[in-house]
Amino acid sequence: MDDNVSEEKDVCEVFCIEEDKVRRLANTIPDMLGLADLFKVLADETRVKIVYILSKEELCVCDIAALLNSTVSNISHHLRVLRTAHLVKFRREGKQVYYTLDDEHVVHIIKEGFEHVNHIHQEK
Repeated sequence: MDDNVSEEKDVCEVFCIEEDKVRRLANTIPDMLGLADLFKVLADETRVKIVYILSKEELCVCDIAALLNSTVSNISHHLRVLRTAHLVKFRREGKQVYYTLDDEHVVHIIKEGFEHVNHIHQEK
């Protein structure tokens, strides 16, 4: 069990709805399907590593495979998933294919994720 999770009861002991809050917030919840899909794509450690190293610089598929001690075929599969999610893009230069992050938003997602993970580890 996580050391930061207390044994204290984490649900209300009585059922009571604050109708004003519920009514005020009811129509403010956006469609989260796209965001949930993004997090599903990033739920794979290899894909997160790929995004991280591409946040440092543009790389060809072979370089990514070497860095992650993987096969070109495996990395290509993960890059296709990331490309479908609009997280990475590629350019062809002769026989080489180079990948970069699709835009600056992707860098921020990874940076914020690292900050959150580091914050959790500092609290322990």
